[in-house]
Amino acid sequence: MRTIPSLPHPRFSLVLWVLWLLLAQSASAAHIILGALLAWAIPLACGTVLPPLPPVRRPLGFLAYVGLVAWDILIANVRVARLAFGSVTGLRGATFDVPLDLEEPVAVSMLAATVTLTPGTVTLLIDLPGRRLVVHALDEPDPDAVVIQIKQRYENRLKEIFGC
Repeated sequence: MRTIPSLPHPRFSLVLWVLWLLLAQSASAAHIILGALLAWAIPLACGTVLPPLPPVRRPLGFLAYVGLVAWDILIANVRVARLAFGSVTGLRGATFDVPLDLEEPVAVSMLAATVTLTPGTVTLLIDLPGRRLVVHALDEPDPDAVVIQIKQRYENRLKEIFGC
């Protein structure tokens, strides 16, 4: 008798299932079942290439982080919309390095994703051996201020959340 393989990444499966339901905007039985099947099959198929997720030391801190990032995305959307409807001749794009204190690859990826999800900035390179992110900002006269903001607002919180 064959057994059903277990969940290689249960937290990742839970996130996939919730995201499926949010994207489908439906809690019908068909979407619940299909989302659960995908949340089981995708990590199973990708299990050998997915790094192990670090333990979340502060779950409430993680929820607060998600709220902070959602707020920052909203504010950045307004800022970028103003830039888009204004004169583009005054834009001061900048590319700069963000030195990393984080060593955990998943936490570094979350930091890079946070930067990229925030309109007006994008992570160009994750350099784990060099312990830096290379970031581009659409309009930033003071890149050093953005580095400080990324480190204080996001990286420090991720260090607390994952205990690294």
